[in-house]
Amino acid sequence: MNESITAIQQAIDGLDLDGIRALVMKCLEEGMSPEAIIQEGISKGLEAVGRKFEEGEYFLADLIMAGEVVKEAMPLLKERMNPGGSGKGAVILATVAGDIHEIGKNIVGMILSANGFEIIDLGVDVPAQKIMATAQATGARFIALSALLTTMVEGIREVVDSSKAAGIREQVKIVIGGACTSEDLCQEMGADAYGETAIDALKIFNSYSAAR
Repeated sequence: MNESITAIQQAIDGLDLDGIRALVMKCLEEGMSPEAIIQEGISKGLEAVGRKFEEGEYFLADLIMAGEVVKEAMPLLKERMNPGGSGKGAVILATVAGDIHEIGKNIVGMILSANGFEIIDLGVDVPAQKIMATAQATGARFIALSALLTTMVEGIREVVDSSKAAGIREQVKIVIGGACTSEDLCQEMGADAYGETAIDALKIFNSYSAAR
């Protein structure tokens, strides 16, 4: 693996707030695309942080610090991303009720925004009713749900059920992602698609936008 990408992974895993910008700039100067840096460097670094959190080596404060490291890197990447058109539609972005994790959600929002989507970020711990009210009020037809905690995945089903109760299930596309999600969970919950990475989310929403 590219040494510079490995250094980015290690910087995030090591919570290196001061060094991350220089490492990202080095990758960019070497000709790596922002998308590749996100997928191979930042995402894998966050996976390492997540594993340490699950194993009890890292705590909530460490997760927050990892998020700050990523935030430090993102402006450098966003300004170099090539917008893939504009007016692709609005995406409602939310972490499901009971879950307060937002690093992955924020990365997805940044990538979608840089590629022509309007982002309506409702934040974390968002009840299904609020998501549906926003969809109805804005006319947004794309919903991206993040879930990191296995105990909170029922929040996905609540959004799907709420869209049915609101009579708009056939009009909205519900995409899920996060550490505890999978293709099997997507089918179980009745969502439309599962994205393993932020780049996957972009591909999914691009396909939906093109089909409109």
